[in-house]
Amino acid sequence: MMDTSRFRTLLEQERARKLSLLQDLQTDITSVNVARQDSNVDDEHDPEGSTIAFELSQASALLAQSRAGLAQIEAALNRISEGTYGVCSVCGAAIPEGRLEARPWTPFCVAHASGRA
Repeated sequence: MMDTSRFRTLLEQERARKLSLLQDLQTDITSVNVARQDSNVDDEHDPEGSTIAFELSQASALLAQSRAGLAQIEAALNRISEGTYGVCSVCGAAIPEGRLEARPWTPFCVAHASGRA
């Protein structure tokens, strides 16, 4: 049986990084939106408007990706608690520890992660 304590530690560290990133991104998005509301800027005709819109779009995309990553981390921590961590959710085979070290949140063995199976 695999010792999951080091993977729990890795996942908890990654969760802390994601939570910090989420907070920073949300703060950035809020700041830009407040600045836009306080100005008389017409995004369509202002040369800076499209840049601001692009930056907001990028920050929103990063926020969505970070939320999805956090959900994967939480799911992996739940699998540790349930005793199913390190087992492919598709075929039930053991996930190699090297793969778990690289992607500790993965629920898939190599074959199912790559779509070969």
